[in-house]
Amino acid sequence: MEGKIPPLLMGRYELGKLLGRGSFAKVHHARNVETGEEVAIKIMDKDHLARSGAAQRQVMREIDIMRRVRHPHVVRIHEVMATRRSIFVVMEFVGGGSLDAYLVHRAGRGVGEAPARRVFQQLVSALDYCHSLGVYHRDIKPDNILVDAAGNIKVADFGLSALAGTAQREALLHTVCGTPMFIAPEVFMRRGYDGARADVWACGVVLFALVAGRFPFNHKDTSLYHMIRRCDYHCPPWFSPGLVRLLRRLLCPDPARRIAIPQITENTGAPSCGTPTPTTTRPYQWRRRRIRPLRWRARSNVATAAACTPRSRRHR
Repeated sequence: MEGKIPPLLMGRYELGKLLGRGSFAKVHHARNVETGEEVAIKIMDKDHLARSGAAQRQVMREIDIMRRVRHPHVVRIHEVMATRRSIFVVMEFVGGGSLDAYLVHRAGRGVGEAPARRVFQQLVSALDYCHSLGVYHRDIKPDNILVDAAGNIKVADFGLSALAGTAQREALLHTVCGTPMFIAPEVFMRRGYDGARADVWACGVVLFALVAGRFPFNHKDTSLYHMIRRCDYHCPPWFSPGLVRLLRRLLCPDPARRIAIPQITENTGAPSCGTPTPTTTRPYQWRRRRIRPLRWRARSNVATAAACTPRSRRHR
């Protein structure tokens, strides 16, 4: 992909094992030889990017956004370096793996409401901050949520995100992007959508998966779009009434009626980057148990879990 990378990058970073590889980049574990700090370095070949103008613009936008976003639950970018042939993005290393790998390892068993609520609060806090900057992620899913050794999450991969200026924040987005299972129904309709409310929908899918151990919509079904549009999903009987009510507001097919992040922060106790707006929505008393961190064990060779097909039922 790119030219040979020296073991000691830029005289400061000792490259380690390969963590992952994509279409335009690969990510290595590395160590700062001066400080001993562990980092992740994304390596991209300039010529490869130049052959795809869209990919090049996407990478530049992602770097720009990650430089702006400084939040404890967002992967931090340390620095960007370049040579004649390559671009190196030095990022915070999150050693616990992805939320998706953890769910796959549990093979259909949810984490329970208390740990799920903690993860959900951190995710909402990160997105609340991003939205305050005009940043809309548009690809929230377990693959893009990393977990550290203490069980705290870090939102990653802003490659599909949108950045709106202050004057543009009320405008609708039009690009259809993301992973189908997590895309809000209004995005499929190609009539324009609110990026913040589309992110909220994806948060609802993630929350459901955390507690149920499966996704609300069967991703192997050819009628996935119709399931999403009709909200054909069924909450397991062990879900608490407060959680069911919250999910119905998160996974509301009408974006105008879907709960907004200020309401979520007010009703679930998630930290807000600003003052929550007043709401007449019935509070969701989803605080039944003491919250404990996820006990995280990263596995390198996780097999794909069999999907548990839910019985569809429309929630009114």
